[in-house]
Amino acid sequence: MLEKSNKNSENSTVTVENGATDTLKTNNMQVANGVSQQIYLNGPDQVVPAESYTTAIPGCHVKLRIAPRGLAAEPPISVPGLLSRTTARYPNATALATKKADGKWHKITYKQYQDRVRIIAKAFLKLGLDRYHSVSILGFNSEQWFIADLAAIHAGGYAAGIYTTNSADACFHCLESSRANICAVQDKKQLDKILSVKHKLPLLKAIVQWEGPVDTSIPGIYSWDQLLEIGAKEPDTQLNEILKSIAVNECCTLVYTSGTVGPPKAVMLSHDNLTWDAFGIGERCQNLQPTRDRLVSFLPLSHVAAQVVDIYTTLSNAVTVYFAQPDALKGSLVETLKEVRPTRFLGVPRVWEKMYEKIMAVGASSGPLKKQIALWAKEKGLQYHLSRINGYEGSSVGYKLAKSLVFSKIHESLGLDKCSTFVTAAAPLSPDIKKFFLSLDIPLVDAFGMSEAAGAHTLSIYPKFSLDSAGEILEGTETKFGGSMSPNGPGEIMMRGRHVFMGYLNDAEKTKGAIDDDGWLLSGDVGRVDSNNLLYITGRIKELLITAGGENVAPVLIEQAIQAELLHVGYAVLIGDRRKFLSVLLTLKTKVSPETGEPLDELESEARKWVASLGSSATKLSEIVNSKDPAVHKAIEAGITRANKHAISNAQKVQKFAILPSDFSVYTGELGPTLKIKRNVVYEKYKDIIEDFYKE
Repeated sequence: MLEKSNKNSENSTVTVENGATDTLKTNNMQVANGVSQQIYLNGPDQVVPAESYTTAIPGCHVKLRIAPRGLAAEPPISVPGLLSRTTARYPNATALATKKADGKWHKITYKQYQDRVRIIAKAFLKLGLDRYHSVSILGFNSEQWFIADLAAIHAGGYAAGIYTTNSADACFHCLESSRANICAVQDKKQLDKILSVKHKLPLLKAIVQWEGPVDTSIPGIYSWDQLLEIGAKEPDTQLNEILKSIAVNECCTLVYTSGTVGPPKAVMLSHDNLTWDAFGIGERCQNLQPTRDRLVSFLPLSHVAAQVVDIYTTLSNAVTVYFAQPDALKGSLVETLKEVRPTRFLGVPRVWEKMYEKIMAVGASSGPLKKQIALWAKEKGLQYHLSRINGYEGSSVGYKLAKSLVFSKIHESLGLDKCSTFVTAAAPLSPDIKKFFLSLDIPLVDAFGMSEAAGAHTLSIYPKFSLDSAGEILEGTETKFGGSMSPNGPGEIMMRGRHVFMGYLNDAEKTKGAIDDDGWLLSGDVGRVDSNNLLYITGRIKELLITAGGENVAPVLIEQAIQAELLHVGYAVLIGDRRKFLSVLLTLKTKVSPETGEPLDELESEARKWVASLGSSATKLSEIVNSKDPAVHKAIEAGITRANKHAISNAQKVQKFAILPSDFSVYTGELGPTLKIKRNVVYEKYKDIIEDFYKE
């Protein structure tokens, strides 16, 4: 039986699924855990009646999977409620920091942050933002990105990030499908994309440009300063009324999937999805220090991992966010890290691989004595950390000396000397690279999740982790393995909890395909869990290769084995689905254009040294490919032979390879925004080379 509370009552009744009759006290409400599911509250953190855990319809609400105890029993809070709570607790703490042209960091407090969110929200309403329509945001991470995102939600709309690498047509799809009334863009380059498709977007009422000269003579174009002026003149009445109507169990954010198959789908995330997942991440991180912790924001905010960490976990814990430069992933990131010295750091595998390459290059140029000291220190570091992982406490004199003489200097050179949490996420990172960093006193821990799980389903915290796991399952979530006779897998990883999304916007069919009748989200990944609650991913169903002989092959492990043997290979893509044997496409590391990130023909410096050490005079990739350079091919063949020794069967050994004429990049389309390989793009682009592998 559902009972709605009296509007004049300060306390509200909360009833949840599978509950007992425990009562939890919060600051302004009484939460009673009963047998039915729905929650009713007054004010901005209300939860309204719903019939289902999923929906694809804008403006609809969903049930919340609140547990009777544990982290999943945490009272729900809306995004505006979270900002208000943190601002009330830490009004003068630094929230956001931006490096200006004069080289100085411009900072705003949480009180200023909230004030600006409210001003921009009022401006959005004045410009015509309708309830359950979107503000699309297109630009690099910035103070304006964060404020536009939260302002859209405060104003009763949806925040919808768009990748900066999207074409005009891809931007159009996001704007049209999200029913965008307003689009916020960083600069003229992004503005031009929107203007080129604006005539096809009748619902788009305004475009706001936050950086560079703005041509406001064009109808419907506004600068950020104009937006602030508009909002400052508006009374609070309309905004406050909308805030009272917002429910925790309605959609607030749209995250677009990568769209490797068909157009990107709009993942509907509720207030509770984001604020609860951020709460779970914060609880797992341990010892977060409000007002003292700091983080550098550089991963694309249109990706769910960056949103839940950079915007919501920081907001939940009063962490200061420093914005990196737009060319962070092209080389400036380390300089920003050295300035900020973050206490927590999240990077995608390619970021860690670049750091690994930099450290290796410095090591290679060191003298014999320094090399010997480095080897000794790495041995001591690895011994210490492997012992900690296995449950042994204490440290040796050798480790302490290595930390002082070697590790501290390496950490300083990376800007990570104050960092206590090092996370890799969004794609698999080779265990060998994790082991390398572990030997340097940098324990890289994993997080695993997906857009449909609001970002994180697992997160390890040192020393409870494993070099080949995907992280420890977050408390308050559920995991099972489809198709497995054992509760520990292996099987398809399935997830359930308050972090599981509402549905795909206006796509009920695909929503039903993603979440089963019992509320389990199907990940598409195959995995298992161990006795320490660590999740291991052994393959991806869609990526799984089934050879002509019927053997199932998970490509990532084989690709990583090849890359471990051939350090100057950029990417490896395994081929073999319905084929007689396995082959692999390889790229060599080349320099990239600092403007676009496009791979150039000139070999990267360390790759060039490697090629020279083989006796080859080639300095360009085209020279190696066109001449089928015998020295390089012989070295690669030897590396693949070494990798094949780790194969679990003959069917999992690679028999042929090809060096591709270009490295992969976001610019050329083979990589997604988080630098994951788009396999379908690679297969199509190099289909002729693939077919040549299998000609008789």
